Amino acid sequence: MAQNKFGWPDATFIITPTEGHPFTITVKGRDRWALEQLSQAGIKGCTPIDNPAPRWAAYVHSLRGMDVPIVTHTVAHEGPFKGTHARYQLLASIAAYAKGDAA
Repeated sequence: MAQNKFGWPDATFIITPTEGHPFTITVKGRDRWALEQLSQAGIKGCTPIDNPAPRWAAYVHSLRGMDVPIVTHTVAHEGPFKGTHARYQLLASIAAYAKGDAA
């Protein structure tokens, strides 16, 4: 299993979209972190506010490029810097791919 310079090993997952057929992807680094965060968040989804990371939009863009179904919801927030932020929601379940699994 290859590792990137930060020690995040590559990981292969089976992606099962709510609509469509299962497929496998291999991700690493922050893309892997974002996919795992989205999966753990479930229907609630993730925001850069609740799940801080420097480039959420880039991770989502990369995962979408691998056909991972992710929707973006625009959410209003209040406070001294009121405005909007993104909430990303994974429209699939994921499972770690084990050697011998049918892909």
